[in-house]
Amino acid sequence: MPALRLLLTACCLLPAAWTSIALAAPAASGELVRLDATRSEVGFRVKVMWLLGVRGRFGRVDGSVSVDPFRNQLRVDARIDVANVRMNSRSYEDWVKSDEFFDASAHPQITFASAPFPRARLRAGGDLSGELTVRGIRQPVRFDLQPSTCERPAFDCPIRVNGEIRRSMFGMGSHRGTIADTVELDFIVYAVPPERGTTAPPTPG
Repeated sequence: MPALRLLLTACCLLPAAWTSIALAAPAASGELVRLDATRSEVGFRVKVMWLLGVRGRFGRVDGSVSVDPFRNQLRVDARIDVANVRMNSRSYEDWVKSDEFFDASAHPQITFASAPFPRARLRAGGDLSGELTVRGIRQPVRFDLQPSTCERPAFDCPIRVNGEIRRSMFGMGSHRGTIADTVELDFIVYAVPPERGTTAPPTPG
């Protein structure tokens, strides 16, 4: 009889236990902060004839920052619009969107997925490694995360990231005699501010 009573008690408690676990799961995964597409931008620069630097800016920058509150880490996932690149010349815009370069018709987005990094690095600066996908080709990259000068990086001031990639790593091998293989990238990233009365998850603690 005591064994039967114990079994019945366990059966009654199991649903409540599973409910508690299910409710706890979202908190364990951390929070998600959206990138502010209205203020974020990514620019590029490549040298032509090894002297003249040609500059441009990609279109809309979307994505999110995943916050792991237990490890105090962040991870960035960004999508960069190639189809609406902006340059000083329409002919240049058409050229860099062609299949010789970014091939925007077949691959309208560049994606970047960072490796997890310490939250405090937003303030101090340091390496930002991850994977960049251009023209459907994914390659490991390492960028430089610049130090921030405000209390709430990504909200009150931008997160700035600089780096370089090689065209040849992403299948862009044309005009090697006149256009440099190295492309400089400059990220200016903001996040959507938290609602009033809530905290800003990416801000270093």
